Amino acid sequence: MSMRYEIAYDVKEMAEDVVKVLEMEHIDLSRVVFIRSFGSSSKRVLARCHGLGKIWQKALGVKPHYIIEVIAENFDKLSHKEKVETVIHELMHIPKSFGGGFRHHDWVNSRNVKKMTKEYFRRKREIFKL
Repeated sequence: MSMRYEIAYDVKEMAEDVVKVLEMEHIDLSRVVFIRSFGSSSKRVLARCHGLGKIWQKALGVKPHYIIEVIAENFDKLSHKEKVETVIHELMHIPKSFGGGFRHHDWVNSRNVKKMTKEYFRRKREIFKL
């Protein structure tokens, strides 16, 4: 089966909420595209973050862009909390410079992702208490 891609509007909405609630101001969501892929043979990968490297930016005359790809066969089976955690993980790969590069797993690790996820849900509860 060949790979198929579609825009993931639901993931975009989730990311918009995460960025707002966690105040991730460095992320320009107008330059982040959310894609759902189908047909991956990957068993353990939930999502991927892709950046447009500097050479592509220069050659095409465009600003940095990112793609967050969710693997439908794996991501869609997750609970809401696990989906949020996955989106947070992928957004954390985008550096403060928003230059096309990545923050690596020395910083985007289980401990930091869980901390950010916990903070997201704590803030969401505060918002609903108002």
